[in-house]
Amino acid sequence: MTCTHIAKPGIKPFRHLQHPMEVIRQFTPNWFSATMGTGVLALALAQLPGDYPVLHTVAEGLWLFNIALFLLFTTLYAARWTLFYDEARRIFAHSTVSMFFGTIPMGLATIINGFLLFGLPRWGDGVIALAEVLWWLDVAMSLACGVLIPYMMFTRQEHSIDQMTAVWLLPVVAAEVAAASGGLLAPHLADAHSQLVVLVTSYVLWAFSLPVAFSLLTILLLRMALHKLPHENMAASSWLALGPIGTGALGMLLLGADAPAIFAANGMAGIGEIAAGLGLVAGITLWGFGLWWMLTAVLITLRYLRAGIPFNLGWWGFTFPLGVYSLATLKLASTLHLTFFSVVGCALVALLAVMWLIVGKRTVQGAWRGELFVSPCIAGLKK
Repeated sequence: MTCTHIAKPGIKPFRHLQHPMEVIRQFTPNWFSATMGTGVLALALAQLPGDYPVLHTVAEGLWLFNIALFLLFTTLYAARWTLFYDEARRIFAHSTVSMFFGTIPMGLATIINGFLLFGLPRWGDGVIALAEVLWWLDVAMSLACGVLIPYMMFTRQEHSIDQMTAVWLLPVVAAEVAAASGGLLAPHLADAHSQLVVLVTSYVLWAFSLPVAFSLLTILLLRMALHKLPHENMAASSWLALGPIGTGALGMLLLGADAPAIFAANGMAGIGEIAAGLGLVAGITLWGFGLWWMLTAVLITLRYLRAGIPFNLGWWGFTFPLGVYSLATLKLASTLHLTFFSVVGCALVALLAVMWLIVGKRTVQGAWRGELFVSPCIAGLKK
């Protein structure tokens, strides 16, 4: 049965699985990509220009739903490591699934940002301390993913250029997402020194990620020129390249906006003004680079659609990169007060919402049937 069939009422759930426990046994980090897409849509809807209380309510509801999703996925994945440890640890040797460890801190980052955007007006300043603790946890996980996963690529896994996809970016980009999140957190901290620590740490995280990500993008361009497009199963990966570009632009815009006040409060006003200017120029420049990747990804996707794209969890790769690029566009609109960026930003958020609805519907259907619970690391193994 294909993924396009709609689950009918009364049909037994998980019918594609031999036993309901297979949900835990086959659970992989790929599922956290759904929290990335859901979280970034919540953030984007809340930052559309104009005052639309209904949109803000929908955005906050999505954010709360995303927290529930993240907790559910964390519980399922922790249960897998507890109940099926020997099989769970096989992920470290798998050349594709291991990359999705990066989706865990990136999904968490959208929740942290939501605490500042939705939680602060609803529950007050108490959420800032929680957001700060979660952010430092996110930083630690992002650094670990950014170093340990590439190290395993170098030492334990089998890779080749012709099999490369943009999935290689996932563990590396996590630190960049944490940097952008730090740009949102820093101004809310009460202590000037703490603000400086978070700001400088965020700049380090940005530099920790972006040059490596751009190195991978260079290799990816060569790979596609020499070996053409990846298999249809990896169709959505063409959008992943937009992720580090959009996040890089958003991070520089947010950190640049923070810099004047934070550096001035720590006796370095001149540096803050320079950082603000560099942040804006870098944001605009990276946005332009992202425009090239986005248009290229659209053409690639249209080519895939002619042949048919099988549904899998990788379809969530259509959402988060588009979401962060939308956020960068809306930030440019609010900074430069140019109608062009406002219009483009709104259009991108509308496209993001449509993609989220399509991918979300198919994910629910596939999860109900049980066919999305597949761990390639243990394919062919008997329980």
